[in-house]
Amino acid sequence: MPTTLHLDAEKTEDISCAADLLRSGGTVAFATETVYGLGANALSETAVAKIFEAKQRPSWDPLIVHLASPAEIGSITSVEGELKRRVELLTTAFWPGPLTLLLPRNRSVPNVVTAGRPLVGVRVPSHPAALALLRAVALPIAAPSANTFGHTSPTTAAHVLADLAGRIDAVLDAGPTMVGLESTVIDPAQTPMMLYRPGAVTAEQITAATGVPVEVFRPTEASTSLPQESLPSPGVGIRHYAPRARLVLVEGSEQTLNQSLRDILAKGTKQIGVLLPSGWHLDELALVEPWAVWNDHVALAAALFAGLRALDDCGANLILCPMPPSGGLNDAIRDRLEKAARPA
Repeated sequence: MPTTLHLDAEKTEDISCAADLLRSGGTVAFATETVYGLGANALSETAVAKIFEAKQRPSWDPLIVHLASPAEIGSITSVEGELKRRVELLTTAFWPGPLTLLLPRNRSVPNVVTAGRPLVGVRVPSHPAALALLRAVALPIAAPSANTFGHTSPTTAAHVLADLAGRIDAVLDAGPTMVGLESTVIDPAQTPMMLYRPGAVTAEQITAATGVPVEVFRPTEASTSLPQESLPSPGVGIRHYAPRARLVLVEGSEQTLNQSLRDILAKGTKQIGVLLPSGWHLDELALVEPWAVWNDHVALAAALFAGLRALDDCGANLILCPMPPSGGLNDAIRDRLEKAARPA
């Protein structure tokens, strides 16, 4: 099995090594402020194909392209008129940062990146290690999350190696990510603008920055039965972000979580894991992974995927997780948990 280099983002020589690997057609996982991404030269069909192979990702699921600055947006997109005005407002307000824009691609972008779709997802990450790498490589980098397709997203280099060691060329370690959830994905050409994946940039913030209303995409029963390549955005209606253990979600409070735990234990289920908010207590024995303070949605988001992975590593067969109330960043947490809990 090939060796995956474990590079250090604090060393300029390691960033140069990672950039050289990307320029030569290799694959490098790197930290963004959201999660670790698995990068390859977005302008090379051969290089991008290695992402799909390493992740075991289906070809119908398009990738997000990362740029070093908003000034590079014209290198891979064709944006004019009212859309250009909206893009300028959005990039001024939120880039660098966790917002992905679906924009008309130009001819430089291979079909494999967009799965044949006319729009390409684009963003400028804010993580200093990601920006240093993008500046060093001087290429647009396609980078989905650096994990096996459908599995819990990686927020540390160790998570990347647990899934992809021996299948990628390198991981550029910059420690734990900050946001912990994937970027918001929006189509700014529509009116209202269509938000396909919630994230740290909320619908309310987008409307405040642009003056344009935002609609959150809600899959219908009819839309989720369509072939995946027919859906309007990647990841709509499918199981994703999932731990190995079965995930059971609990709406409500500490009391309802305890009642759910008692009900599951009464059925004879063993090795139950609980993602437990700080200050909450369990009435029964279970595998516990501390989460964060219940009303601190930033901390809950940052620790979510790491907590699910930790309970998998403890041998949990079933994971109980409380659902935070709707609103703000909690909407993104709920989105990830709902998709992770869907049947395989």
